[in-house]
Amino acid sequence: MKILGMPTLVGVPFDANSSYLRGTGDAPPAIRRELHCDAYNRWTELGVDLGAAGAYEDAGDLALTERDAFPAIETGVAKLLEQGRRPVSLGGDHSITFPLVKAFAGRYPELTIIHFDAHPDLYDELDGNRLSHACPFARIMESRLAKRLVQVGIRTINGHQREQARRFGVEIVEMPALPAYDKLKADGPVYVSFDLDVLDPAFVPGVSHREPGGMTVREAIAHLHAIKGEIVGADLVEYNPVRDLGGVTATVAAKILKEILGKMIAEG
Repeated sequence: MKILGMPTLVGVPFDANSSYLRGTGDAPPAIRRELHCDAYNRWTELGVDLGAAGAYEDAGDLALTERDAFPAIETGVAKLLEQGRRPVSLGGDHSITFPLVKAFAGRYPELTIIHFDAHPDLYDELDGNRLSHACPFARIMESRLAKRLVQVGIRTINGHQREQARRFGVEIVEMPALPAYDKLKADGPVYVSFDLDVLDPAFVPGVSHREPGGMTVREAIAHLHAIKGEIVGADLVEYNPVRDLGGVTATVAAKILKEILGKMIAEG
């Protein structure tokens, strides 16, 4: 079995490209607090003890300014990759996925991205901003940073983004087509991008763009566990503590993070 690197958390506290509300830049420490909360044990559903010494590492948060954030994100994550680690980034708005994937593509040219989201984030531009959190996958695909993009849980696609999907050969799995476990098989390296608003807002009120009709937490975990391929990295984005109710979304974010880490450790 091929031995993969150590999963390593890294915070990316950036939300300057949010189109509606800011606040997701405050998410990394809130997710960490819930992950380490004594209300829960450290075991994942795949039988991995995240509390065991050396299960994963935490590289802290990247130091970012709004002006130079994207180069700093790409450089910071590229350094972790050079050290043989598998970065799991805590956002932040979804625009951070573009510089994150740029770093991964430099090391993994045959990357498959599995993207969980209510929105396809394929706009060419939004409100004049081509780096908006509504645009990262347009930038990724036009830059040929991934050989394959699979989007799961989509339920807001419009005509422009549908045309963009056709242009880039994106495999879109809309909500009525779930489950879609067969779409989650990949040859080679896999990057997972998980936007919390893929989940129904009944489970995650703490997101900026609440979109009813989404996945349950159980459906999301089942699809994460169904991924076949070498998960070399991931991001968890769009948790907005400002919008949360009683910390419910933080709890869900920590659960999803646990299952992502558990999946990476169990198969790596």
